[in-house]
Amino acid sequence: MSPIIVLTIIIALAYVFQIILGMRQLKHFNEVYHELRQKGRVAIGRRSGKIKSGTIVMFAIDSSGIILDARKMQGVTVGAHFKELPQYVNQDLHYLDHYHPTVRQENKLTQIAIEDARNVFLTIDAGTYTERRQQNLIADTKNNIKLLVTHLKSQVTKQ
Repeated sequence: MSPIIVLTIIIALAYVFQIILGMRQLKHFNEVYHELRQKGRVAIGRRSGKIKSGTIVMFAIDSSGIILDARKMQGVTVGAHFKELPQYVNQDLHYLDHYHPTVRQENKLTQIAIEDARNVFLTIDAGTYTERRQQNLIADTKNNIKLLVTHLKSQVTKQ
């Protein structure tokens, strides 16, 4: 068999394996979310990682903002799972910022994710939350190419 065919098969298998592991991680996320949702509202904060590890924190909170349960998932690969954060149970989410002594003990990525969860919770609680448009590089590039083609066609028809 040709080395190119073997390499193509290996890459395809790795891609399928990555998809399967990603689906398992998503299933784990949904299970943890459902478990926390049974306890109360859930505040989710994230710090997405491109090269560094990504971090997601989820807090189950009661009606007054007291944390009933806390979980964190941090890692670069799809093998990352949620771990409990017992130090945040019975804390008030309103006061978890980068000045809070418990938050200061966490690494920088976790601090950012916790502060994101707090900020999203506060804006939703205040009723001022608006959905942020996600950057989609492929769609943006596709639109830019369409604009360029339209512009070039208009330039050609003018001459």
